[in-house]
Amino acid sequence: MERKKMQTAMYKTEKKSHKKRILVAGLGNSLLRDGGVGVHAVRALQELDYPGVMVAEVGTAVLDALHLIEWADNILIIDAMQAGGEPGMIHSIRGYAIGKPGMHASLHQLSFMSALELIPEKGQPVITVLGVEPESIECGSELSPPVEKAIPHLVRIVGEILACWQVKW
Repeated sequence: MERKKMQTAMYKTEKKSHKKRILVAGLGNSLLRDGGVGVHAVRALQELDYPGVMVAEVGTAVLDALHLIEWADNILIIDAMQAGGEPGMIHSIRGYAIGKPGMHASLHQLSFMSALELIPEKGQPVITVLGVEPESIECGSELSPPVEKAIPHLVRIVGEILACWQVKW
């Protein structure tokens, strides 16, 4: 509950500024091994200082994060993505490619992209997805070794993307 208040407070204060509002959202179920890679990645990112960037552990509660999606000008999504690569491989998809057939590789019932359909078109944020090939989505809280090794690379890539979005860190 306290976290929700903090996010709402940030939403209210940041909405008034003219700075780009950036959300880094970690999706996934941390009880399904590599299916929770987005959650594990944002936990690592929350230890770093990205001024003006909301780093949120969304998990599978996409509808609960709808106010953050509406708030953001730019969204960086981190999630598991089954796209036929080797386990631990990181895929980067820019906004224009997200709606293409075959690019909806979410492991969740309500995808982040489906939630975007609830937002008026004029308020649509710029989106980039970092998807990590899972090795195992069976029950368990530990990431597989190849996906665990991908976390530092994800953190570096997030920093590079934020730099392109002109975030100083």
